[in-house]
Amino acid sequence: MSELKRRLQRAIRHDGPMSVAAFMAMCLHDREHGYYATRPGLGRDFTTAPEISQVFGELLGGWAIHEWQAMGSPAQFDLIELGPGRGAMMADMLRTARMAPDFLSAMQLRLVEASHALRAVQLEALGAHSPTHHAGLEEIPPGPAIIIANEFLDCLPVRQFVVDGDKWRERQVGFGDNEELAFGLGPPLEPMMEIGAADAVELAAGLEAVVEVVAGRLKANGGRALFIDYGPGDAHPTDTLRAFKAGAQVDPLAEPGACDMTADVDFLTLRSTAEAAGVVAFGPAPQGGFLMSLGAAQRAEQLARANPATADQIIAAVEKLVSPDDMGERFKVLCLAPDGAPAPAGFAVGGMS
Repeated sequence: MSELKRRLQRAIRHDGPMSVAAFMAMCLHDREHGYYATRPGLGRDFTTAPEISQVFGELLGGWAIHEWQAMGSPAQFDLIELGPGRGAMMADMLRTARMAPDFLSAMQLRLVEASHALRAVQLEALGAHSPTHHAGLEEIPPGPAIIIANEFLDCLPVRQFVVDGDKWRERQVGFGDNEELAFGLGPPLEPMMEIGAADAVELAAGLEAVVEVVAGRLKANGGRALFIDYGPGDAHPTDTLRAFKAGAQVDPLAEPGACDMTADVDFLTLRSTAEAAGVVAFGPAPQGGFLMSLGAAQRAEQLARANPATADQIIAAVEKLVSPDDMGERFKVLCLAPDGAPAPAGFAVGGMS
């Protein structure tokens, strides 16, 4: 039995069942035994778009240059990535940015990362650009910024509420047989909404806080914030908690701390929170259309011609990113900008802003 599982059992024994959000937070972010502290599993437990194809980061590098120019090419600005993983996406972005030396000269690279294991990996990948690490966006001094967050919001802990008969109850993690971890329901709650309007609700407790900090920075200092993640674009998620180990979906209760845990992003709440905070939101738009509008097909063909021995793999990898049957529809892209900003690259003015 893992030490984290023992700690979870002790906590439940002492305090009673815990919310799904509290369980998820301990599994992912416990400083000693959490998943991100002990076994950052990119490429093993899960694979992100930058690990699939270099084209993803290269296109975002071009996007960042375009938006920096649309901001008036400030002489100093922060390029901020939230949850940079192994640094692959940012390395690809900055390789593209070599075509814009003024952009690189003006940029201060800042990485928001809590995991010390991943910080070391990121420094190895991006050390030539003198990045600074920060535990949170609030630590970064004020100034214009381009903020990129790819698969960052999906690991925010979620609370889950379900209708049980004629009452709302919160899903919790407690004990089943032999003190094994099990899902159960808490006591009846005050009505969250009319029974029948929905039978389940999933709330990412930290989503609104993240968006409000980002929006405040954009309003005060100017810039752009690009969020790329998976989730529905026209509905609120309900019951989407999942766990992954070695590339396969597993029981989230079986090996706490040894598997990645994730939940769909509530893009509707992301957008409404941003607008209430006084910034404009573009999207959510499907990732496939966004990348194609930035030149994904042309870049894939260029790489394939330059690397004929691996041409099929190059084309297939980009197809995975853009196909509606794969990541192209499931993943969404949403951009925040100060009120009055023009539509960012990749976002059509009609129907997506």
